[in-house]
Amino acid sequence: MSIDKHINKRVYLYDSVDKALIAILRTDARASISKLAAQLHVSRGTVQNRLDRLISSGAILGFTIRAHDELETDVVKAIMMIEVVGKSTAQVISQLRGIPQLEKLHTTNGAWDLVANIQTSSLLEFDLVLRDVRTIDGVLNSETSILLSSI
Repeated sequence: MSIDKHINKRVYLYDSVDKALIAILRTDARASISKLAAQLHVSRGTVQNRLDRLISSGAILGFTIRAHDELETDVVKAIMMIEVVGKSTAQVISQLRGIPQLEKLHTTNGAWDLVANIQTSSLLEFDLVLRDVRTIDGVLNSETSILLSSI
């Protein structure tokens, strides 16, 4: 499935300036247009036009912060690998998207069909999420690892 089917926006081809702009914003989403222009060696107008186009095309979905791990003491984070039966992947993905604690869902190759990023506020909630995923029709097997610290 192509990216334009997921975001229902017009397709836009990204060049090296777009990719560099996104890379800078990943580390500093609050950077001013002037700062971005200076780092990219382009005009402020170019940066603003590129930002507008990246947002309207769906390449940039929003701006956020990354909090230090020590601030997230009441959070349980994990990675879950999921094996799907036969051709039921689309149906399984549809049901997984309904679980709010699954922050991201990825297709992958190898032994596992899907990888899910999980974030919950307690071990009890985490346990319930694991049960919910494992009871979805089409989920054959799963393996989950709790993320202890980031290095």
